[in-house]
Amino acid sequence: MNSIKQNIEQVINQIGLAAEKCGRDAETVQLLAVSKTKPIAAIEQAIAAGHTAFGENYVQEGVEKVQYFAQQEAGPSLSWHFIGPIQSNKTRPIAEHFDWVHSVDRAKIARRLSEQRPAGMAPINVLLQVNTSGEDSKSGLAFEQVAALADEVAAMPNLVLRGLMSIPQKADDYDSQLAAFSSLAEAMDKLKGKHPQLDTLSMGMSGDLDAAVAAGSTIVRIGTAIFGARDYSAKQ
Repeated sequence: MNSIKQNIEQVINQIGLAAEKCGRDAETVQLLAVSKTKPIAAIEQAIAAGHTAFGENYVQEGVEKVQYFAQQEAGPSLSWHFIGPIQSNKTRPIAEHFDWVHSVDRAKIARRLSEQRPAGMAPINVLLQVNTSGEDSKSGLAFEQVAALADEVAAMPNLVLRGLMSIPQKADDYDSQLAAFSSLAEAMDKLKGKHPQLDTLSMGMSGDLDAAVAAGSTIVRIGTAIFGARDYSAKQ
């Protein structure tokens, strides 16, 4: 069994190969290590391997991890990304602890995040989640709703609109994966007409990384390939 350090190296290598195939600079693709359900010790191993950006899906679990590492006197500065569905009664702890939120799909959620961001903290980097497959079971905006919410979020004082995120319908073949990711990239291009500062496309996971990079992803969210299979029995 590989160590977490070896797994990170393999994923970075895969990103590099995927970027090379489509003529991109691998440095333009950030690896976000999705540490949901994983213990502190696993994150410490990733940090020891030089990794500093982590994604969490569950509010209480994520906040506990952010607080734990904030109390460590030594160590690198970490970047924490909230990437899960957001309930309106859970926005305050997210606003108080996370640097990025990938999963904003309602104005109410965005307003609460902005209002509840503590004074003195940098604005939250926000991505709008788009339901690229139109599945009823998936969170996210329909394509036709993106522009209006982007305008609202861009005007909120404690948020910085950075781009879009999606979790496409699972597909095993590359062409289907590429088509789904390309639709999000096209939506981003349209949005840049009014919001030229946008620079982030969060798309791609362990099973579809290559297609995501080819379509223009700037953040790939990788969990299983780094930390191994997850245990959801204790999720919060």
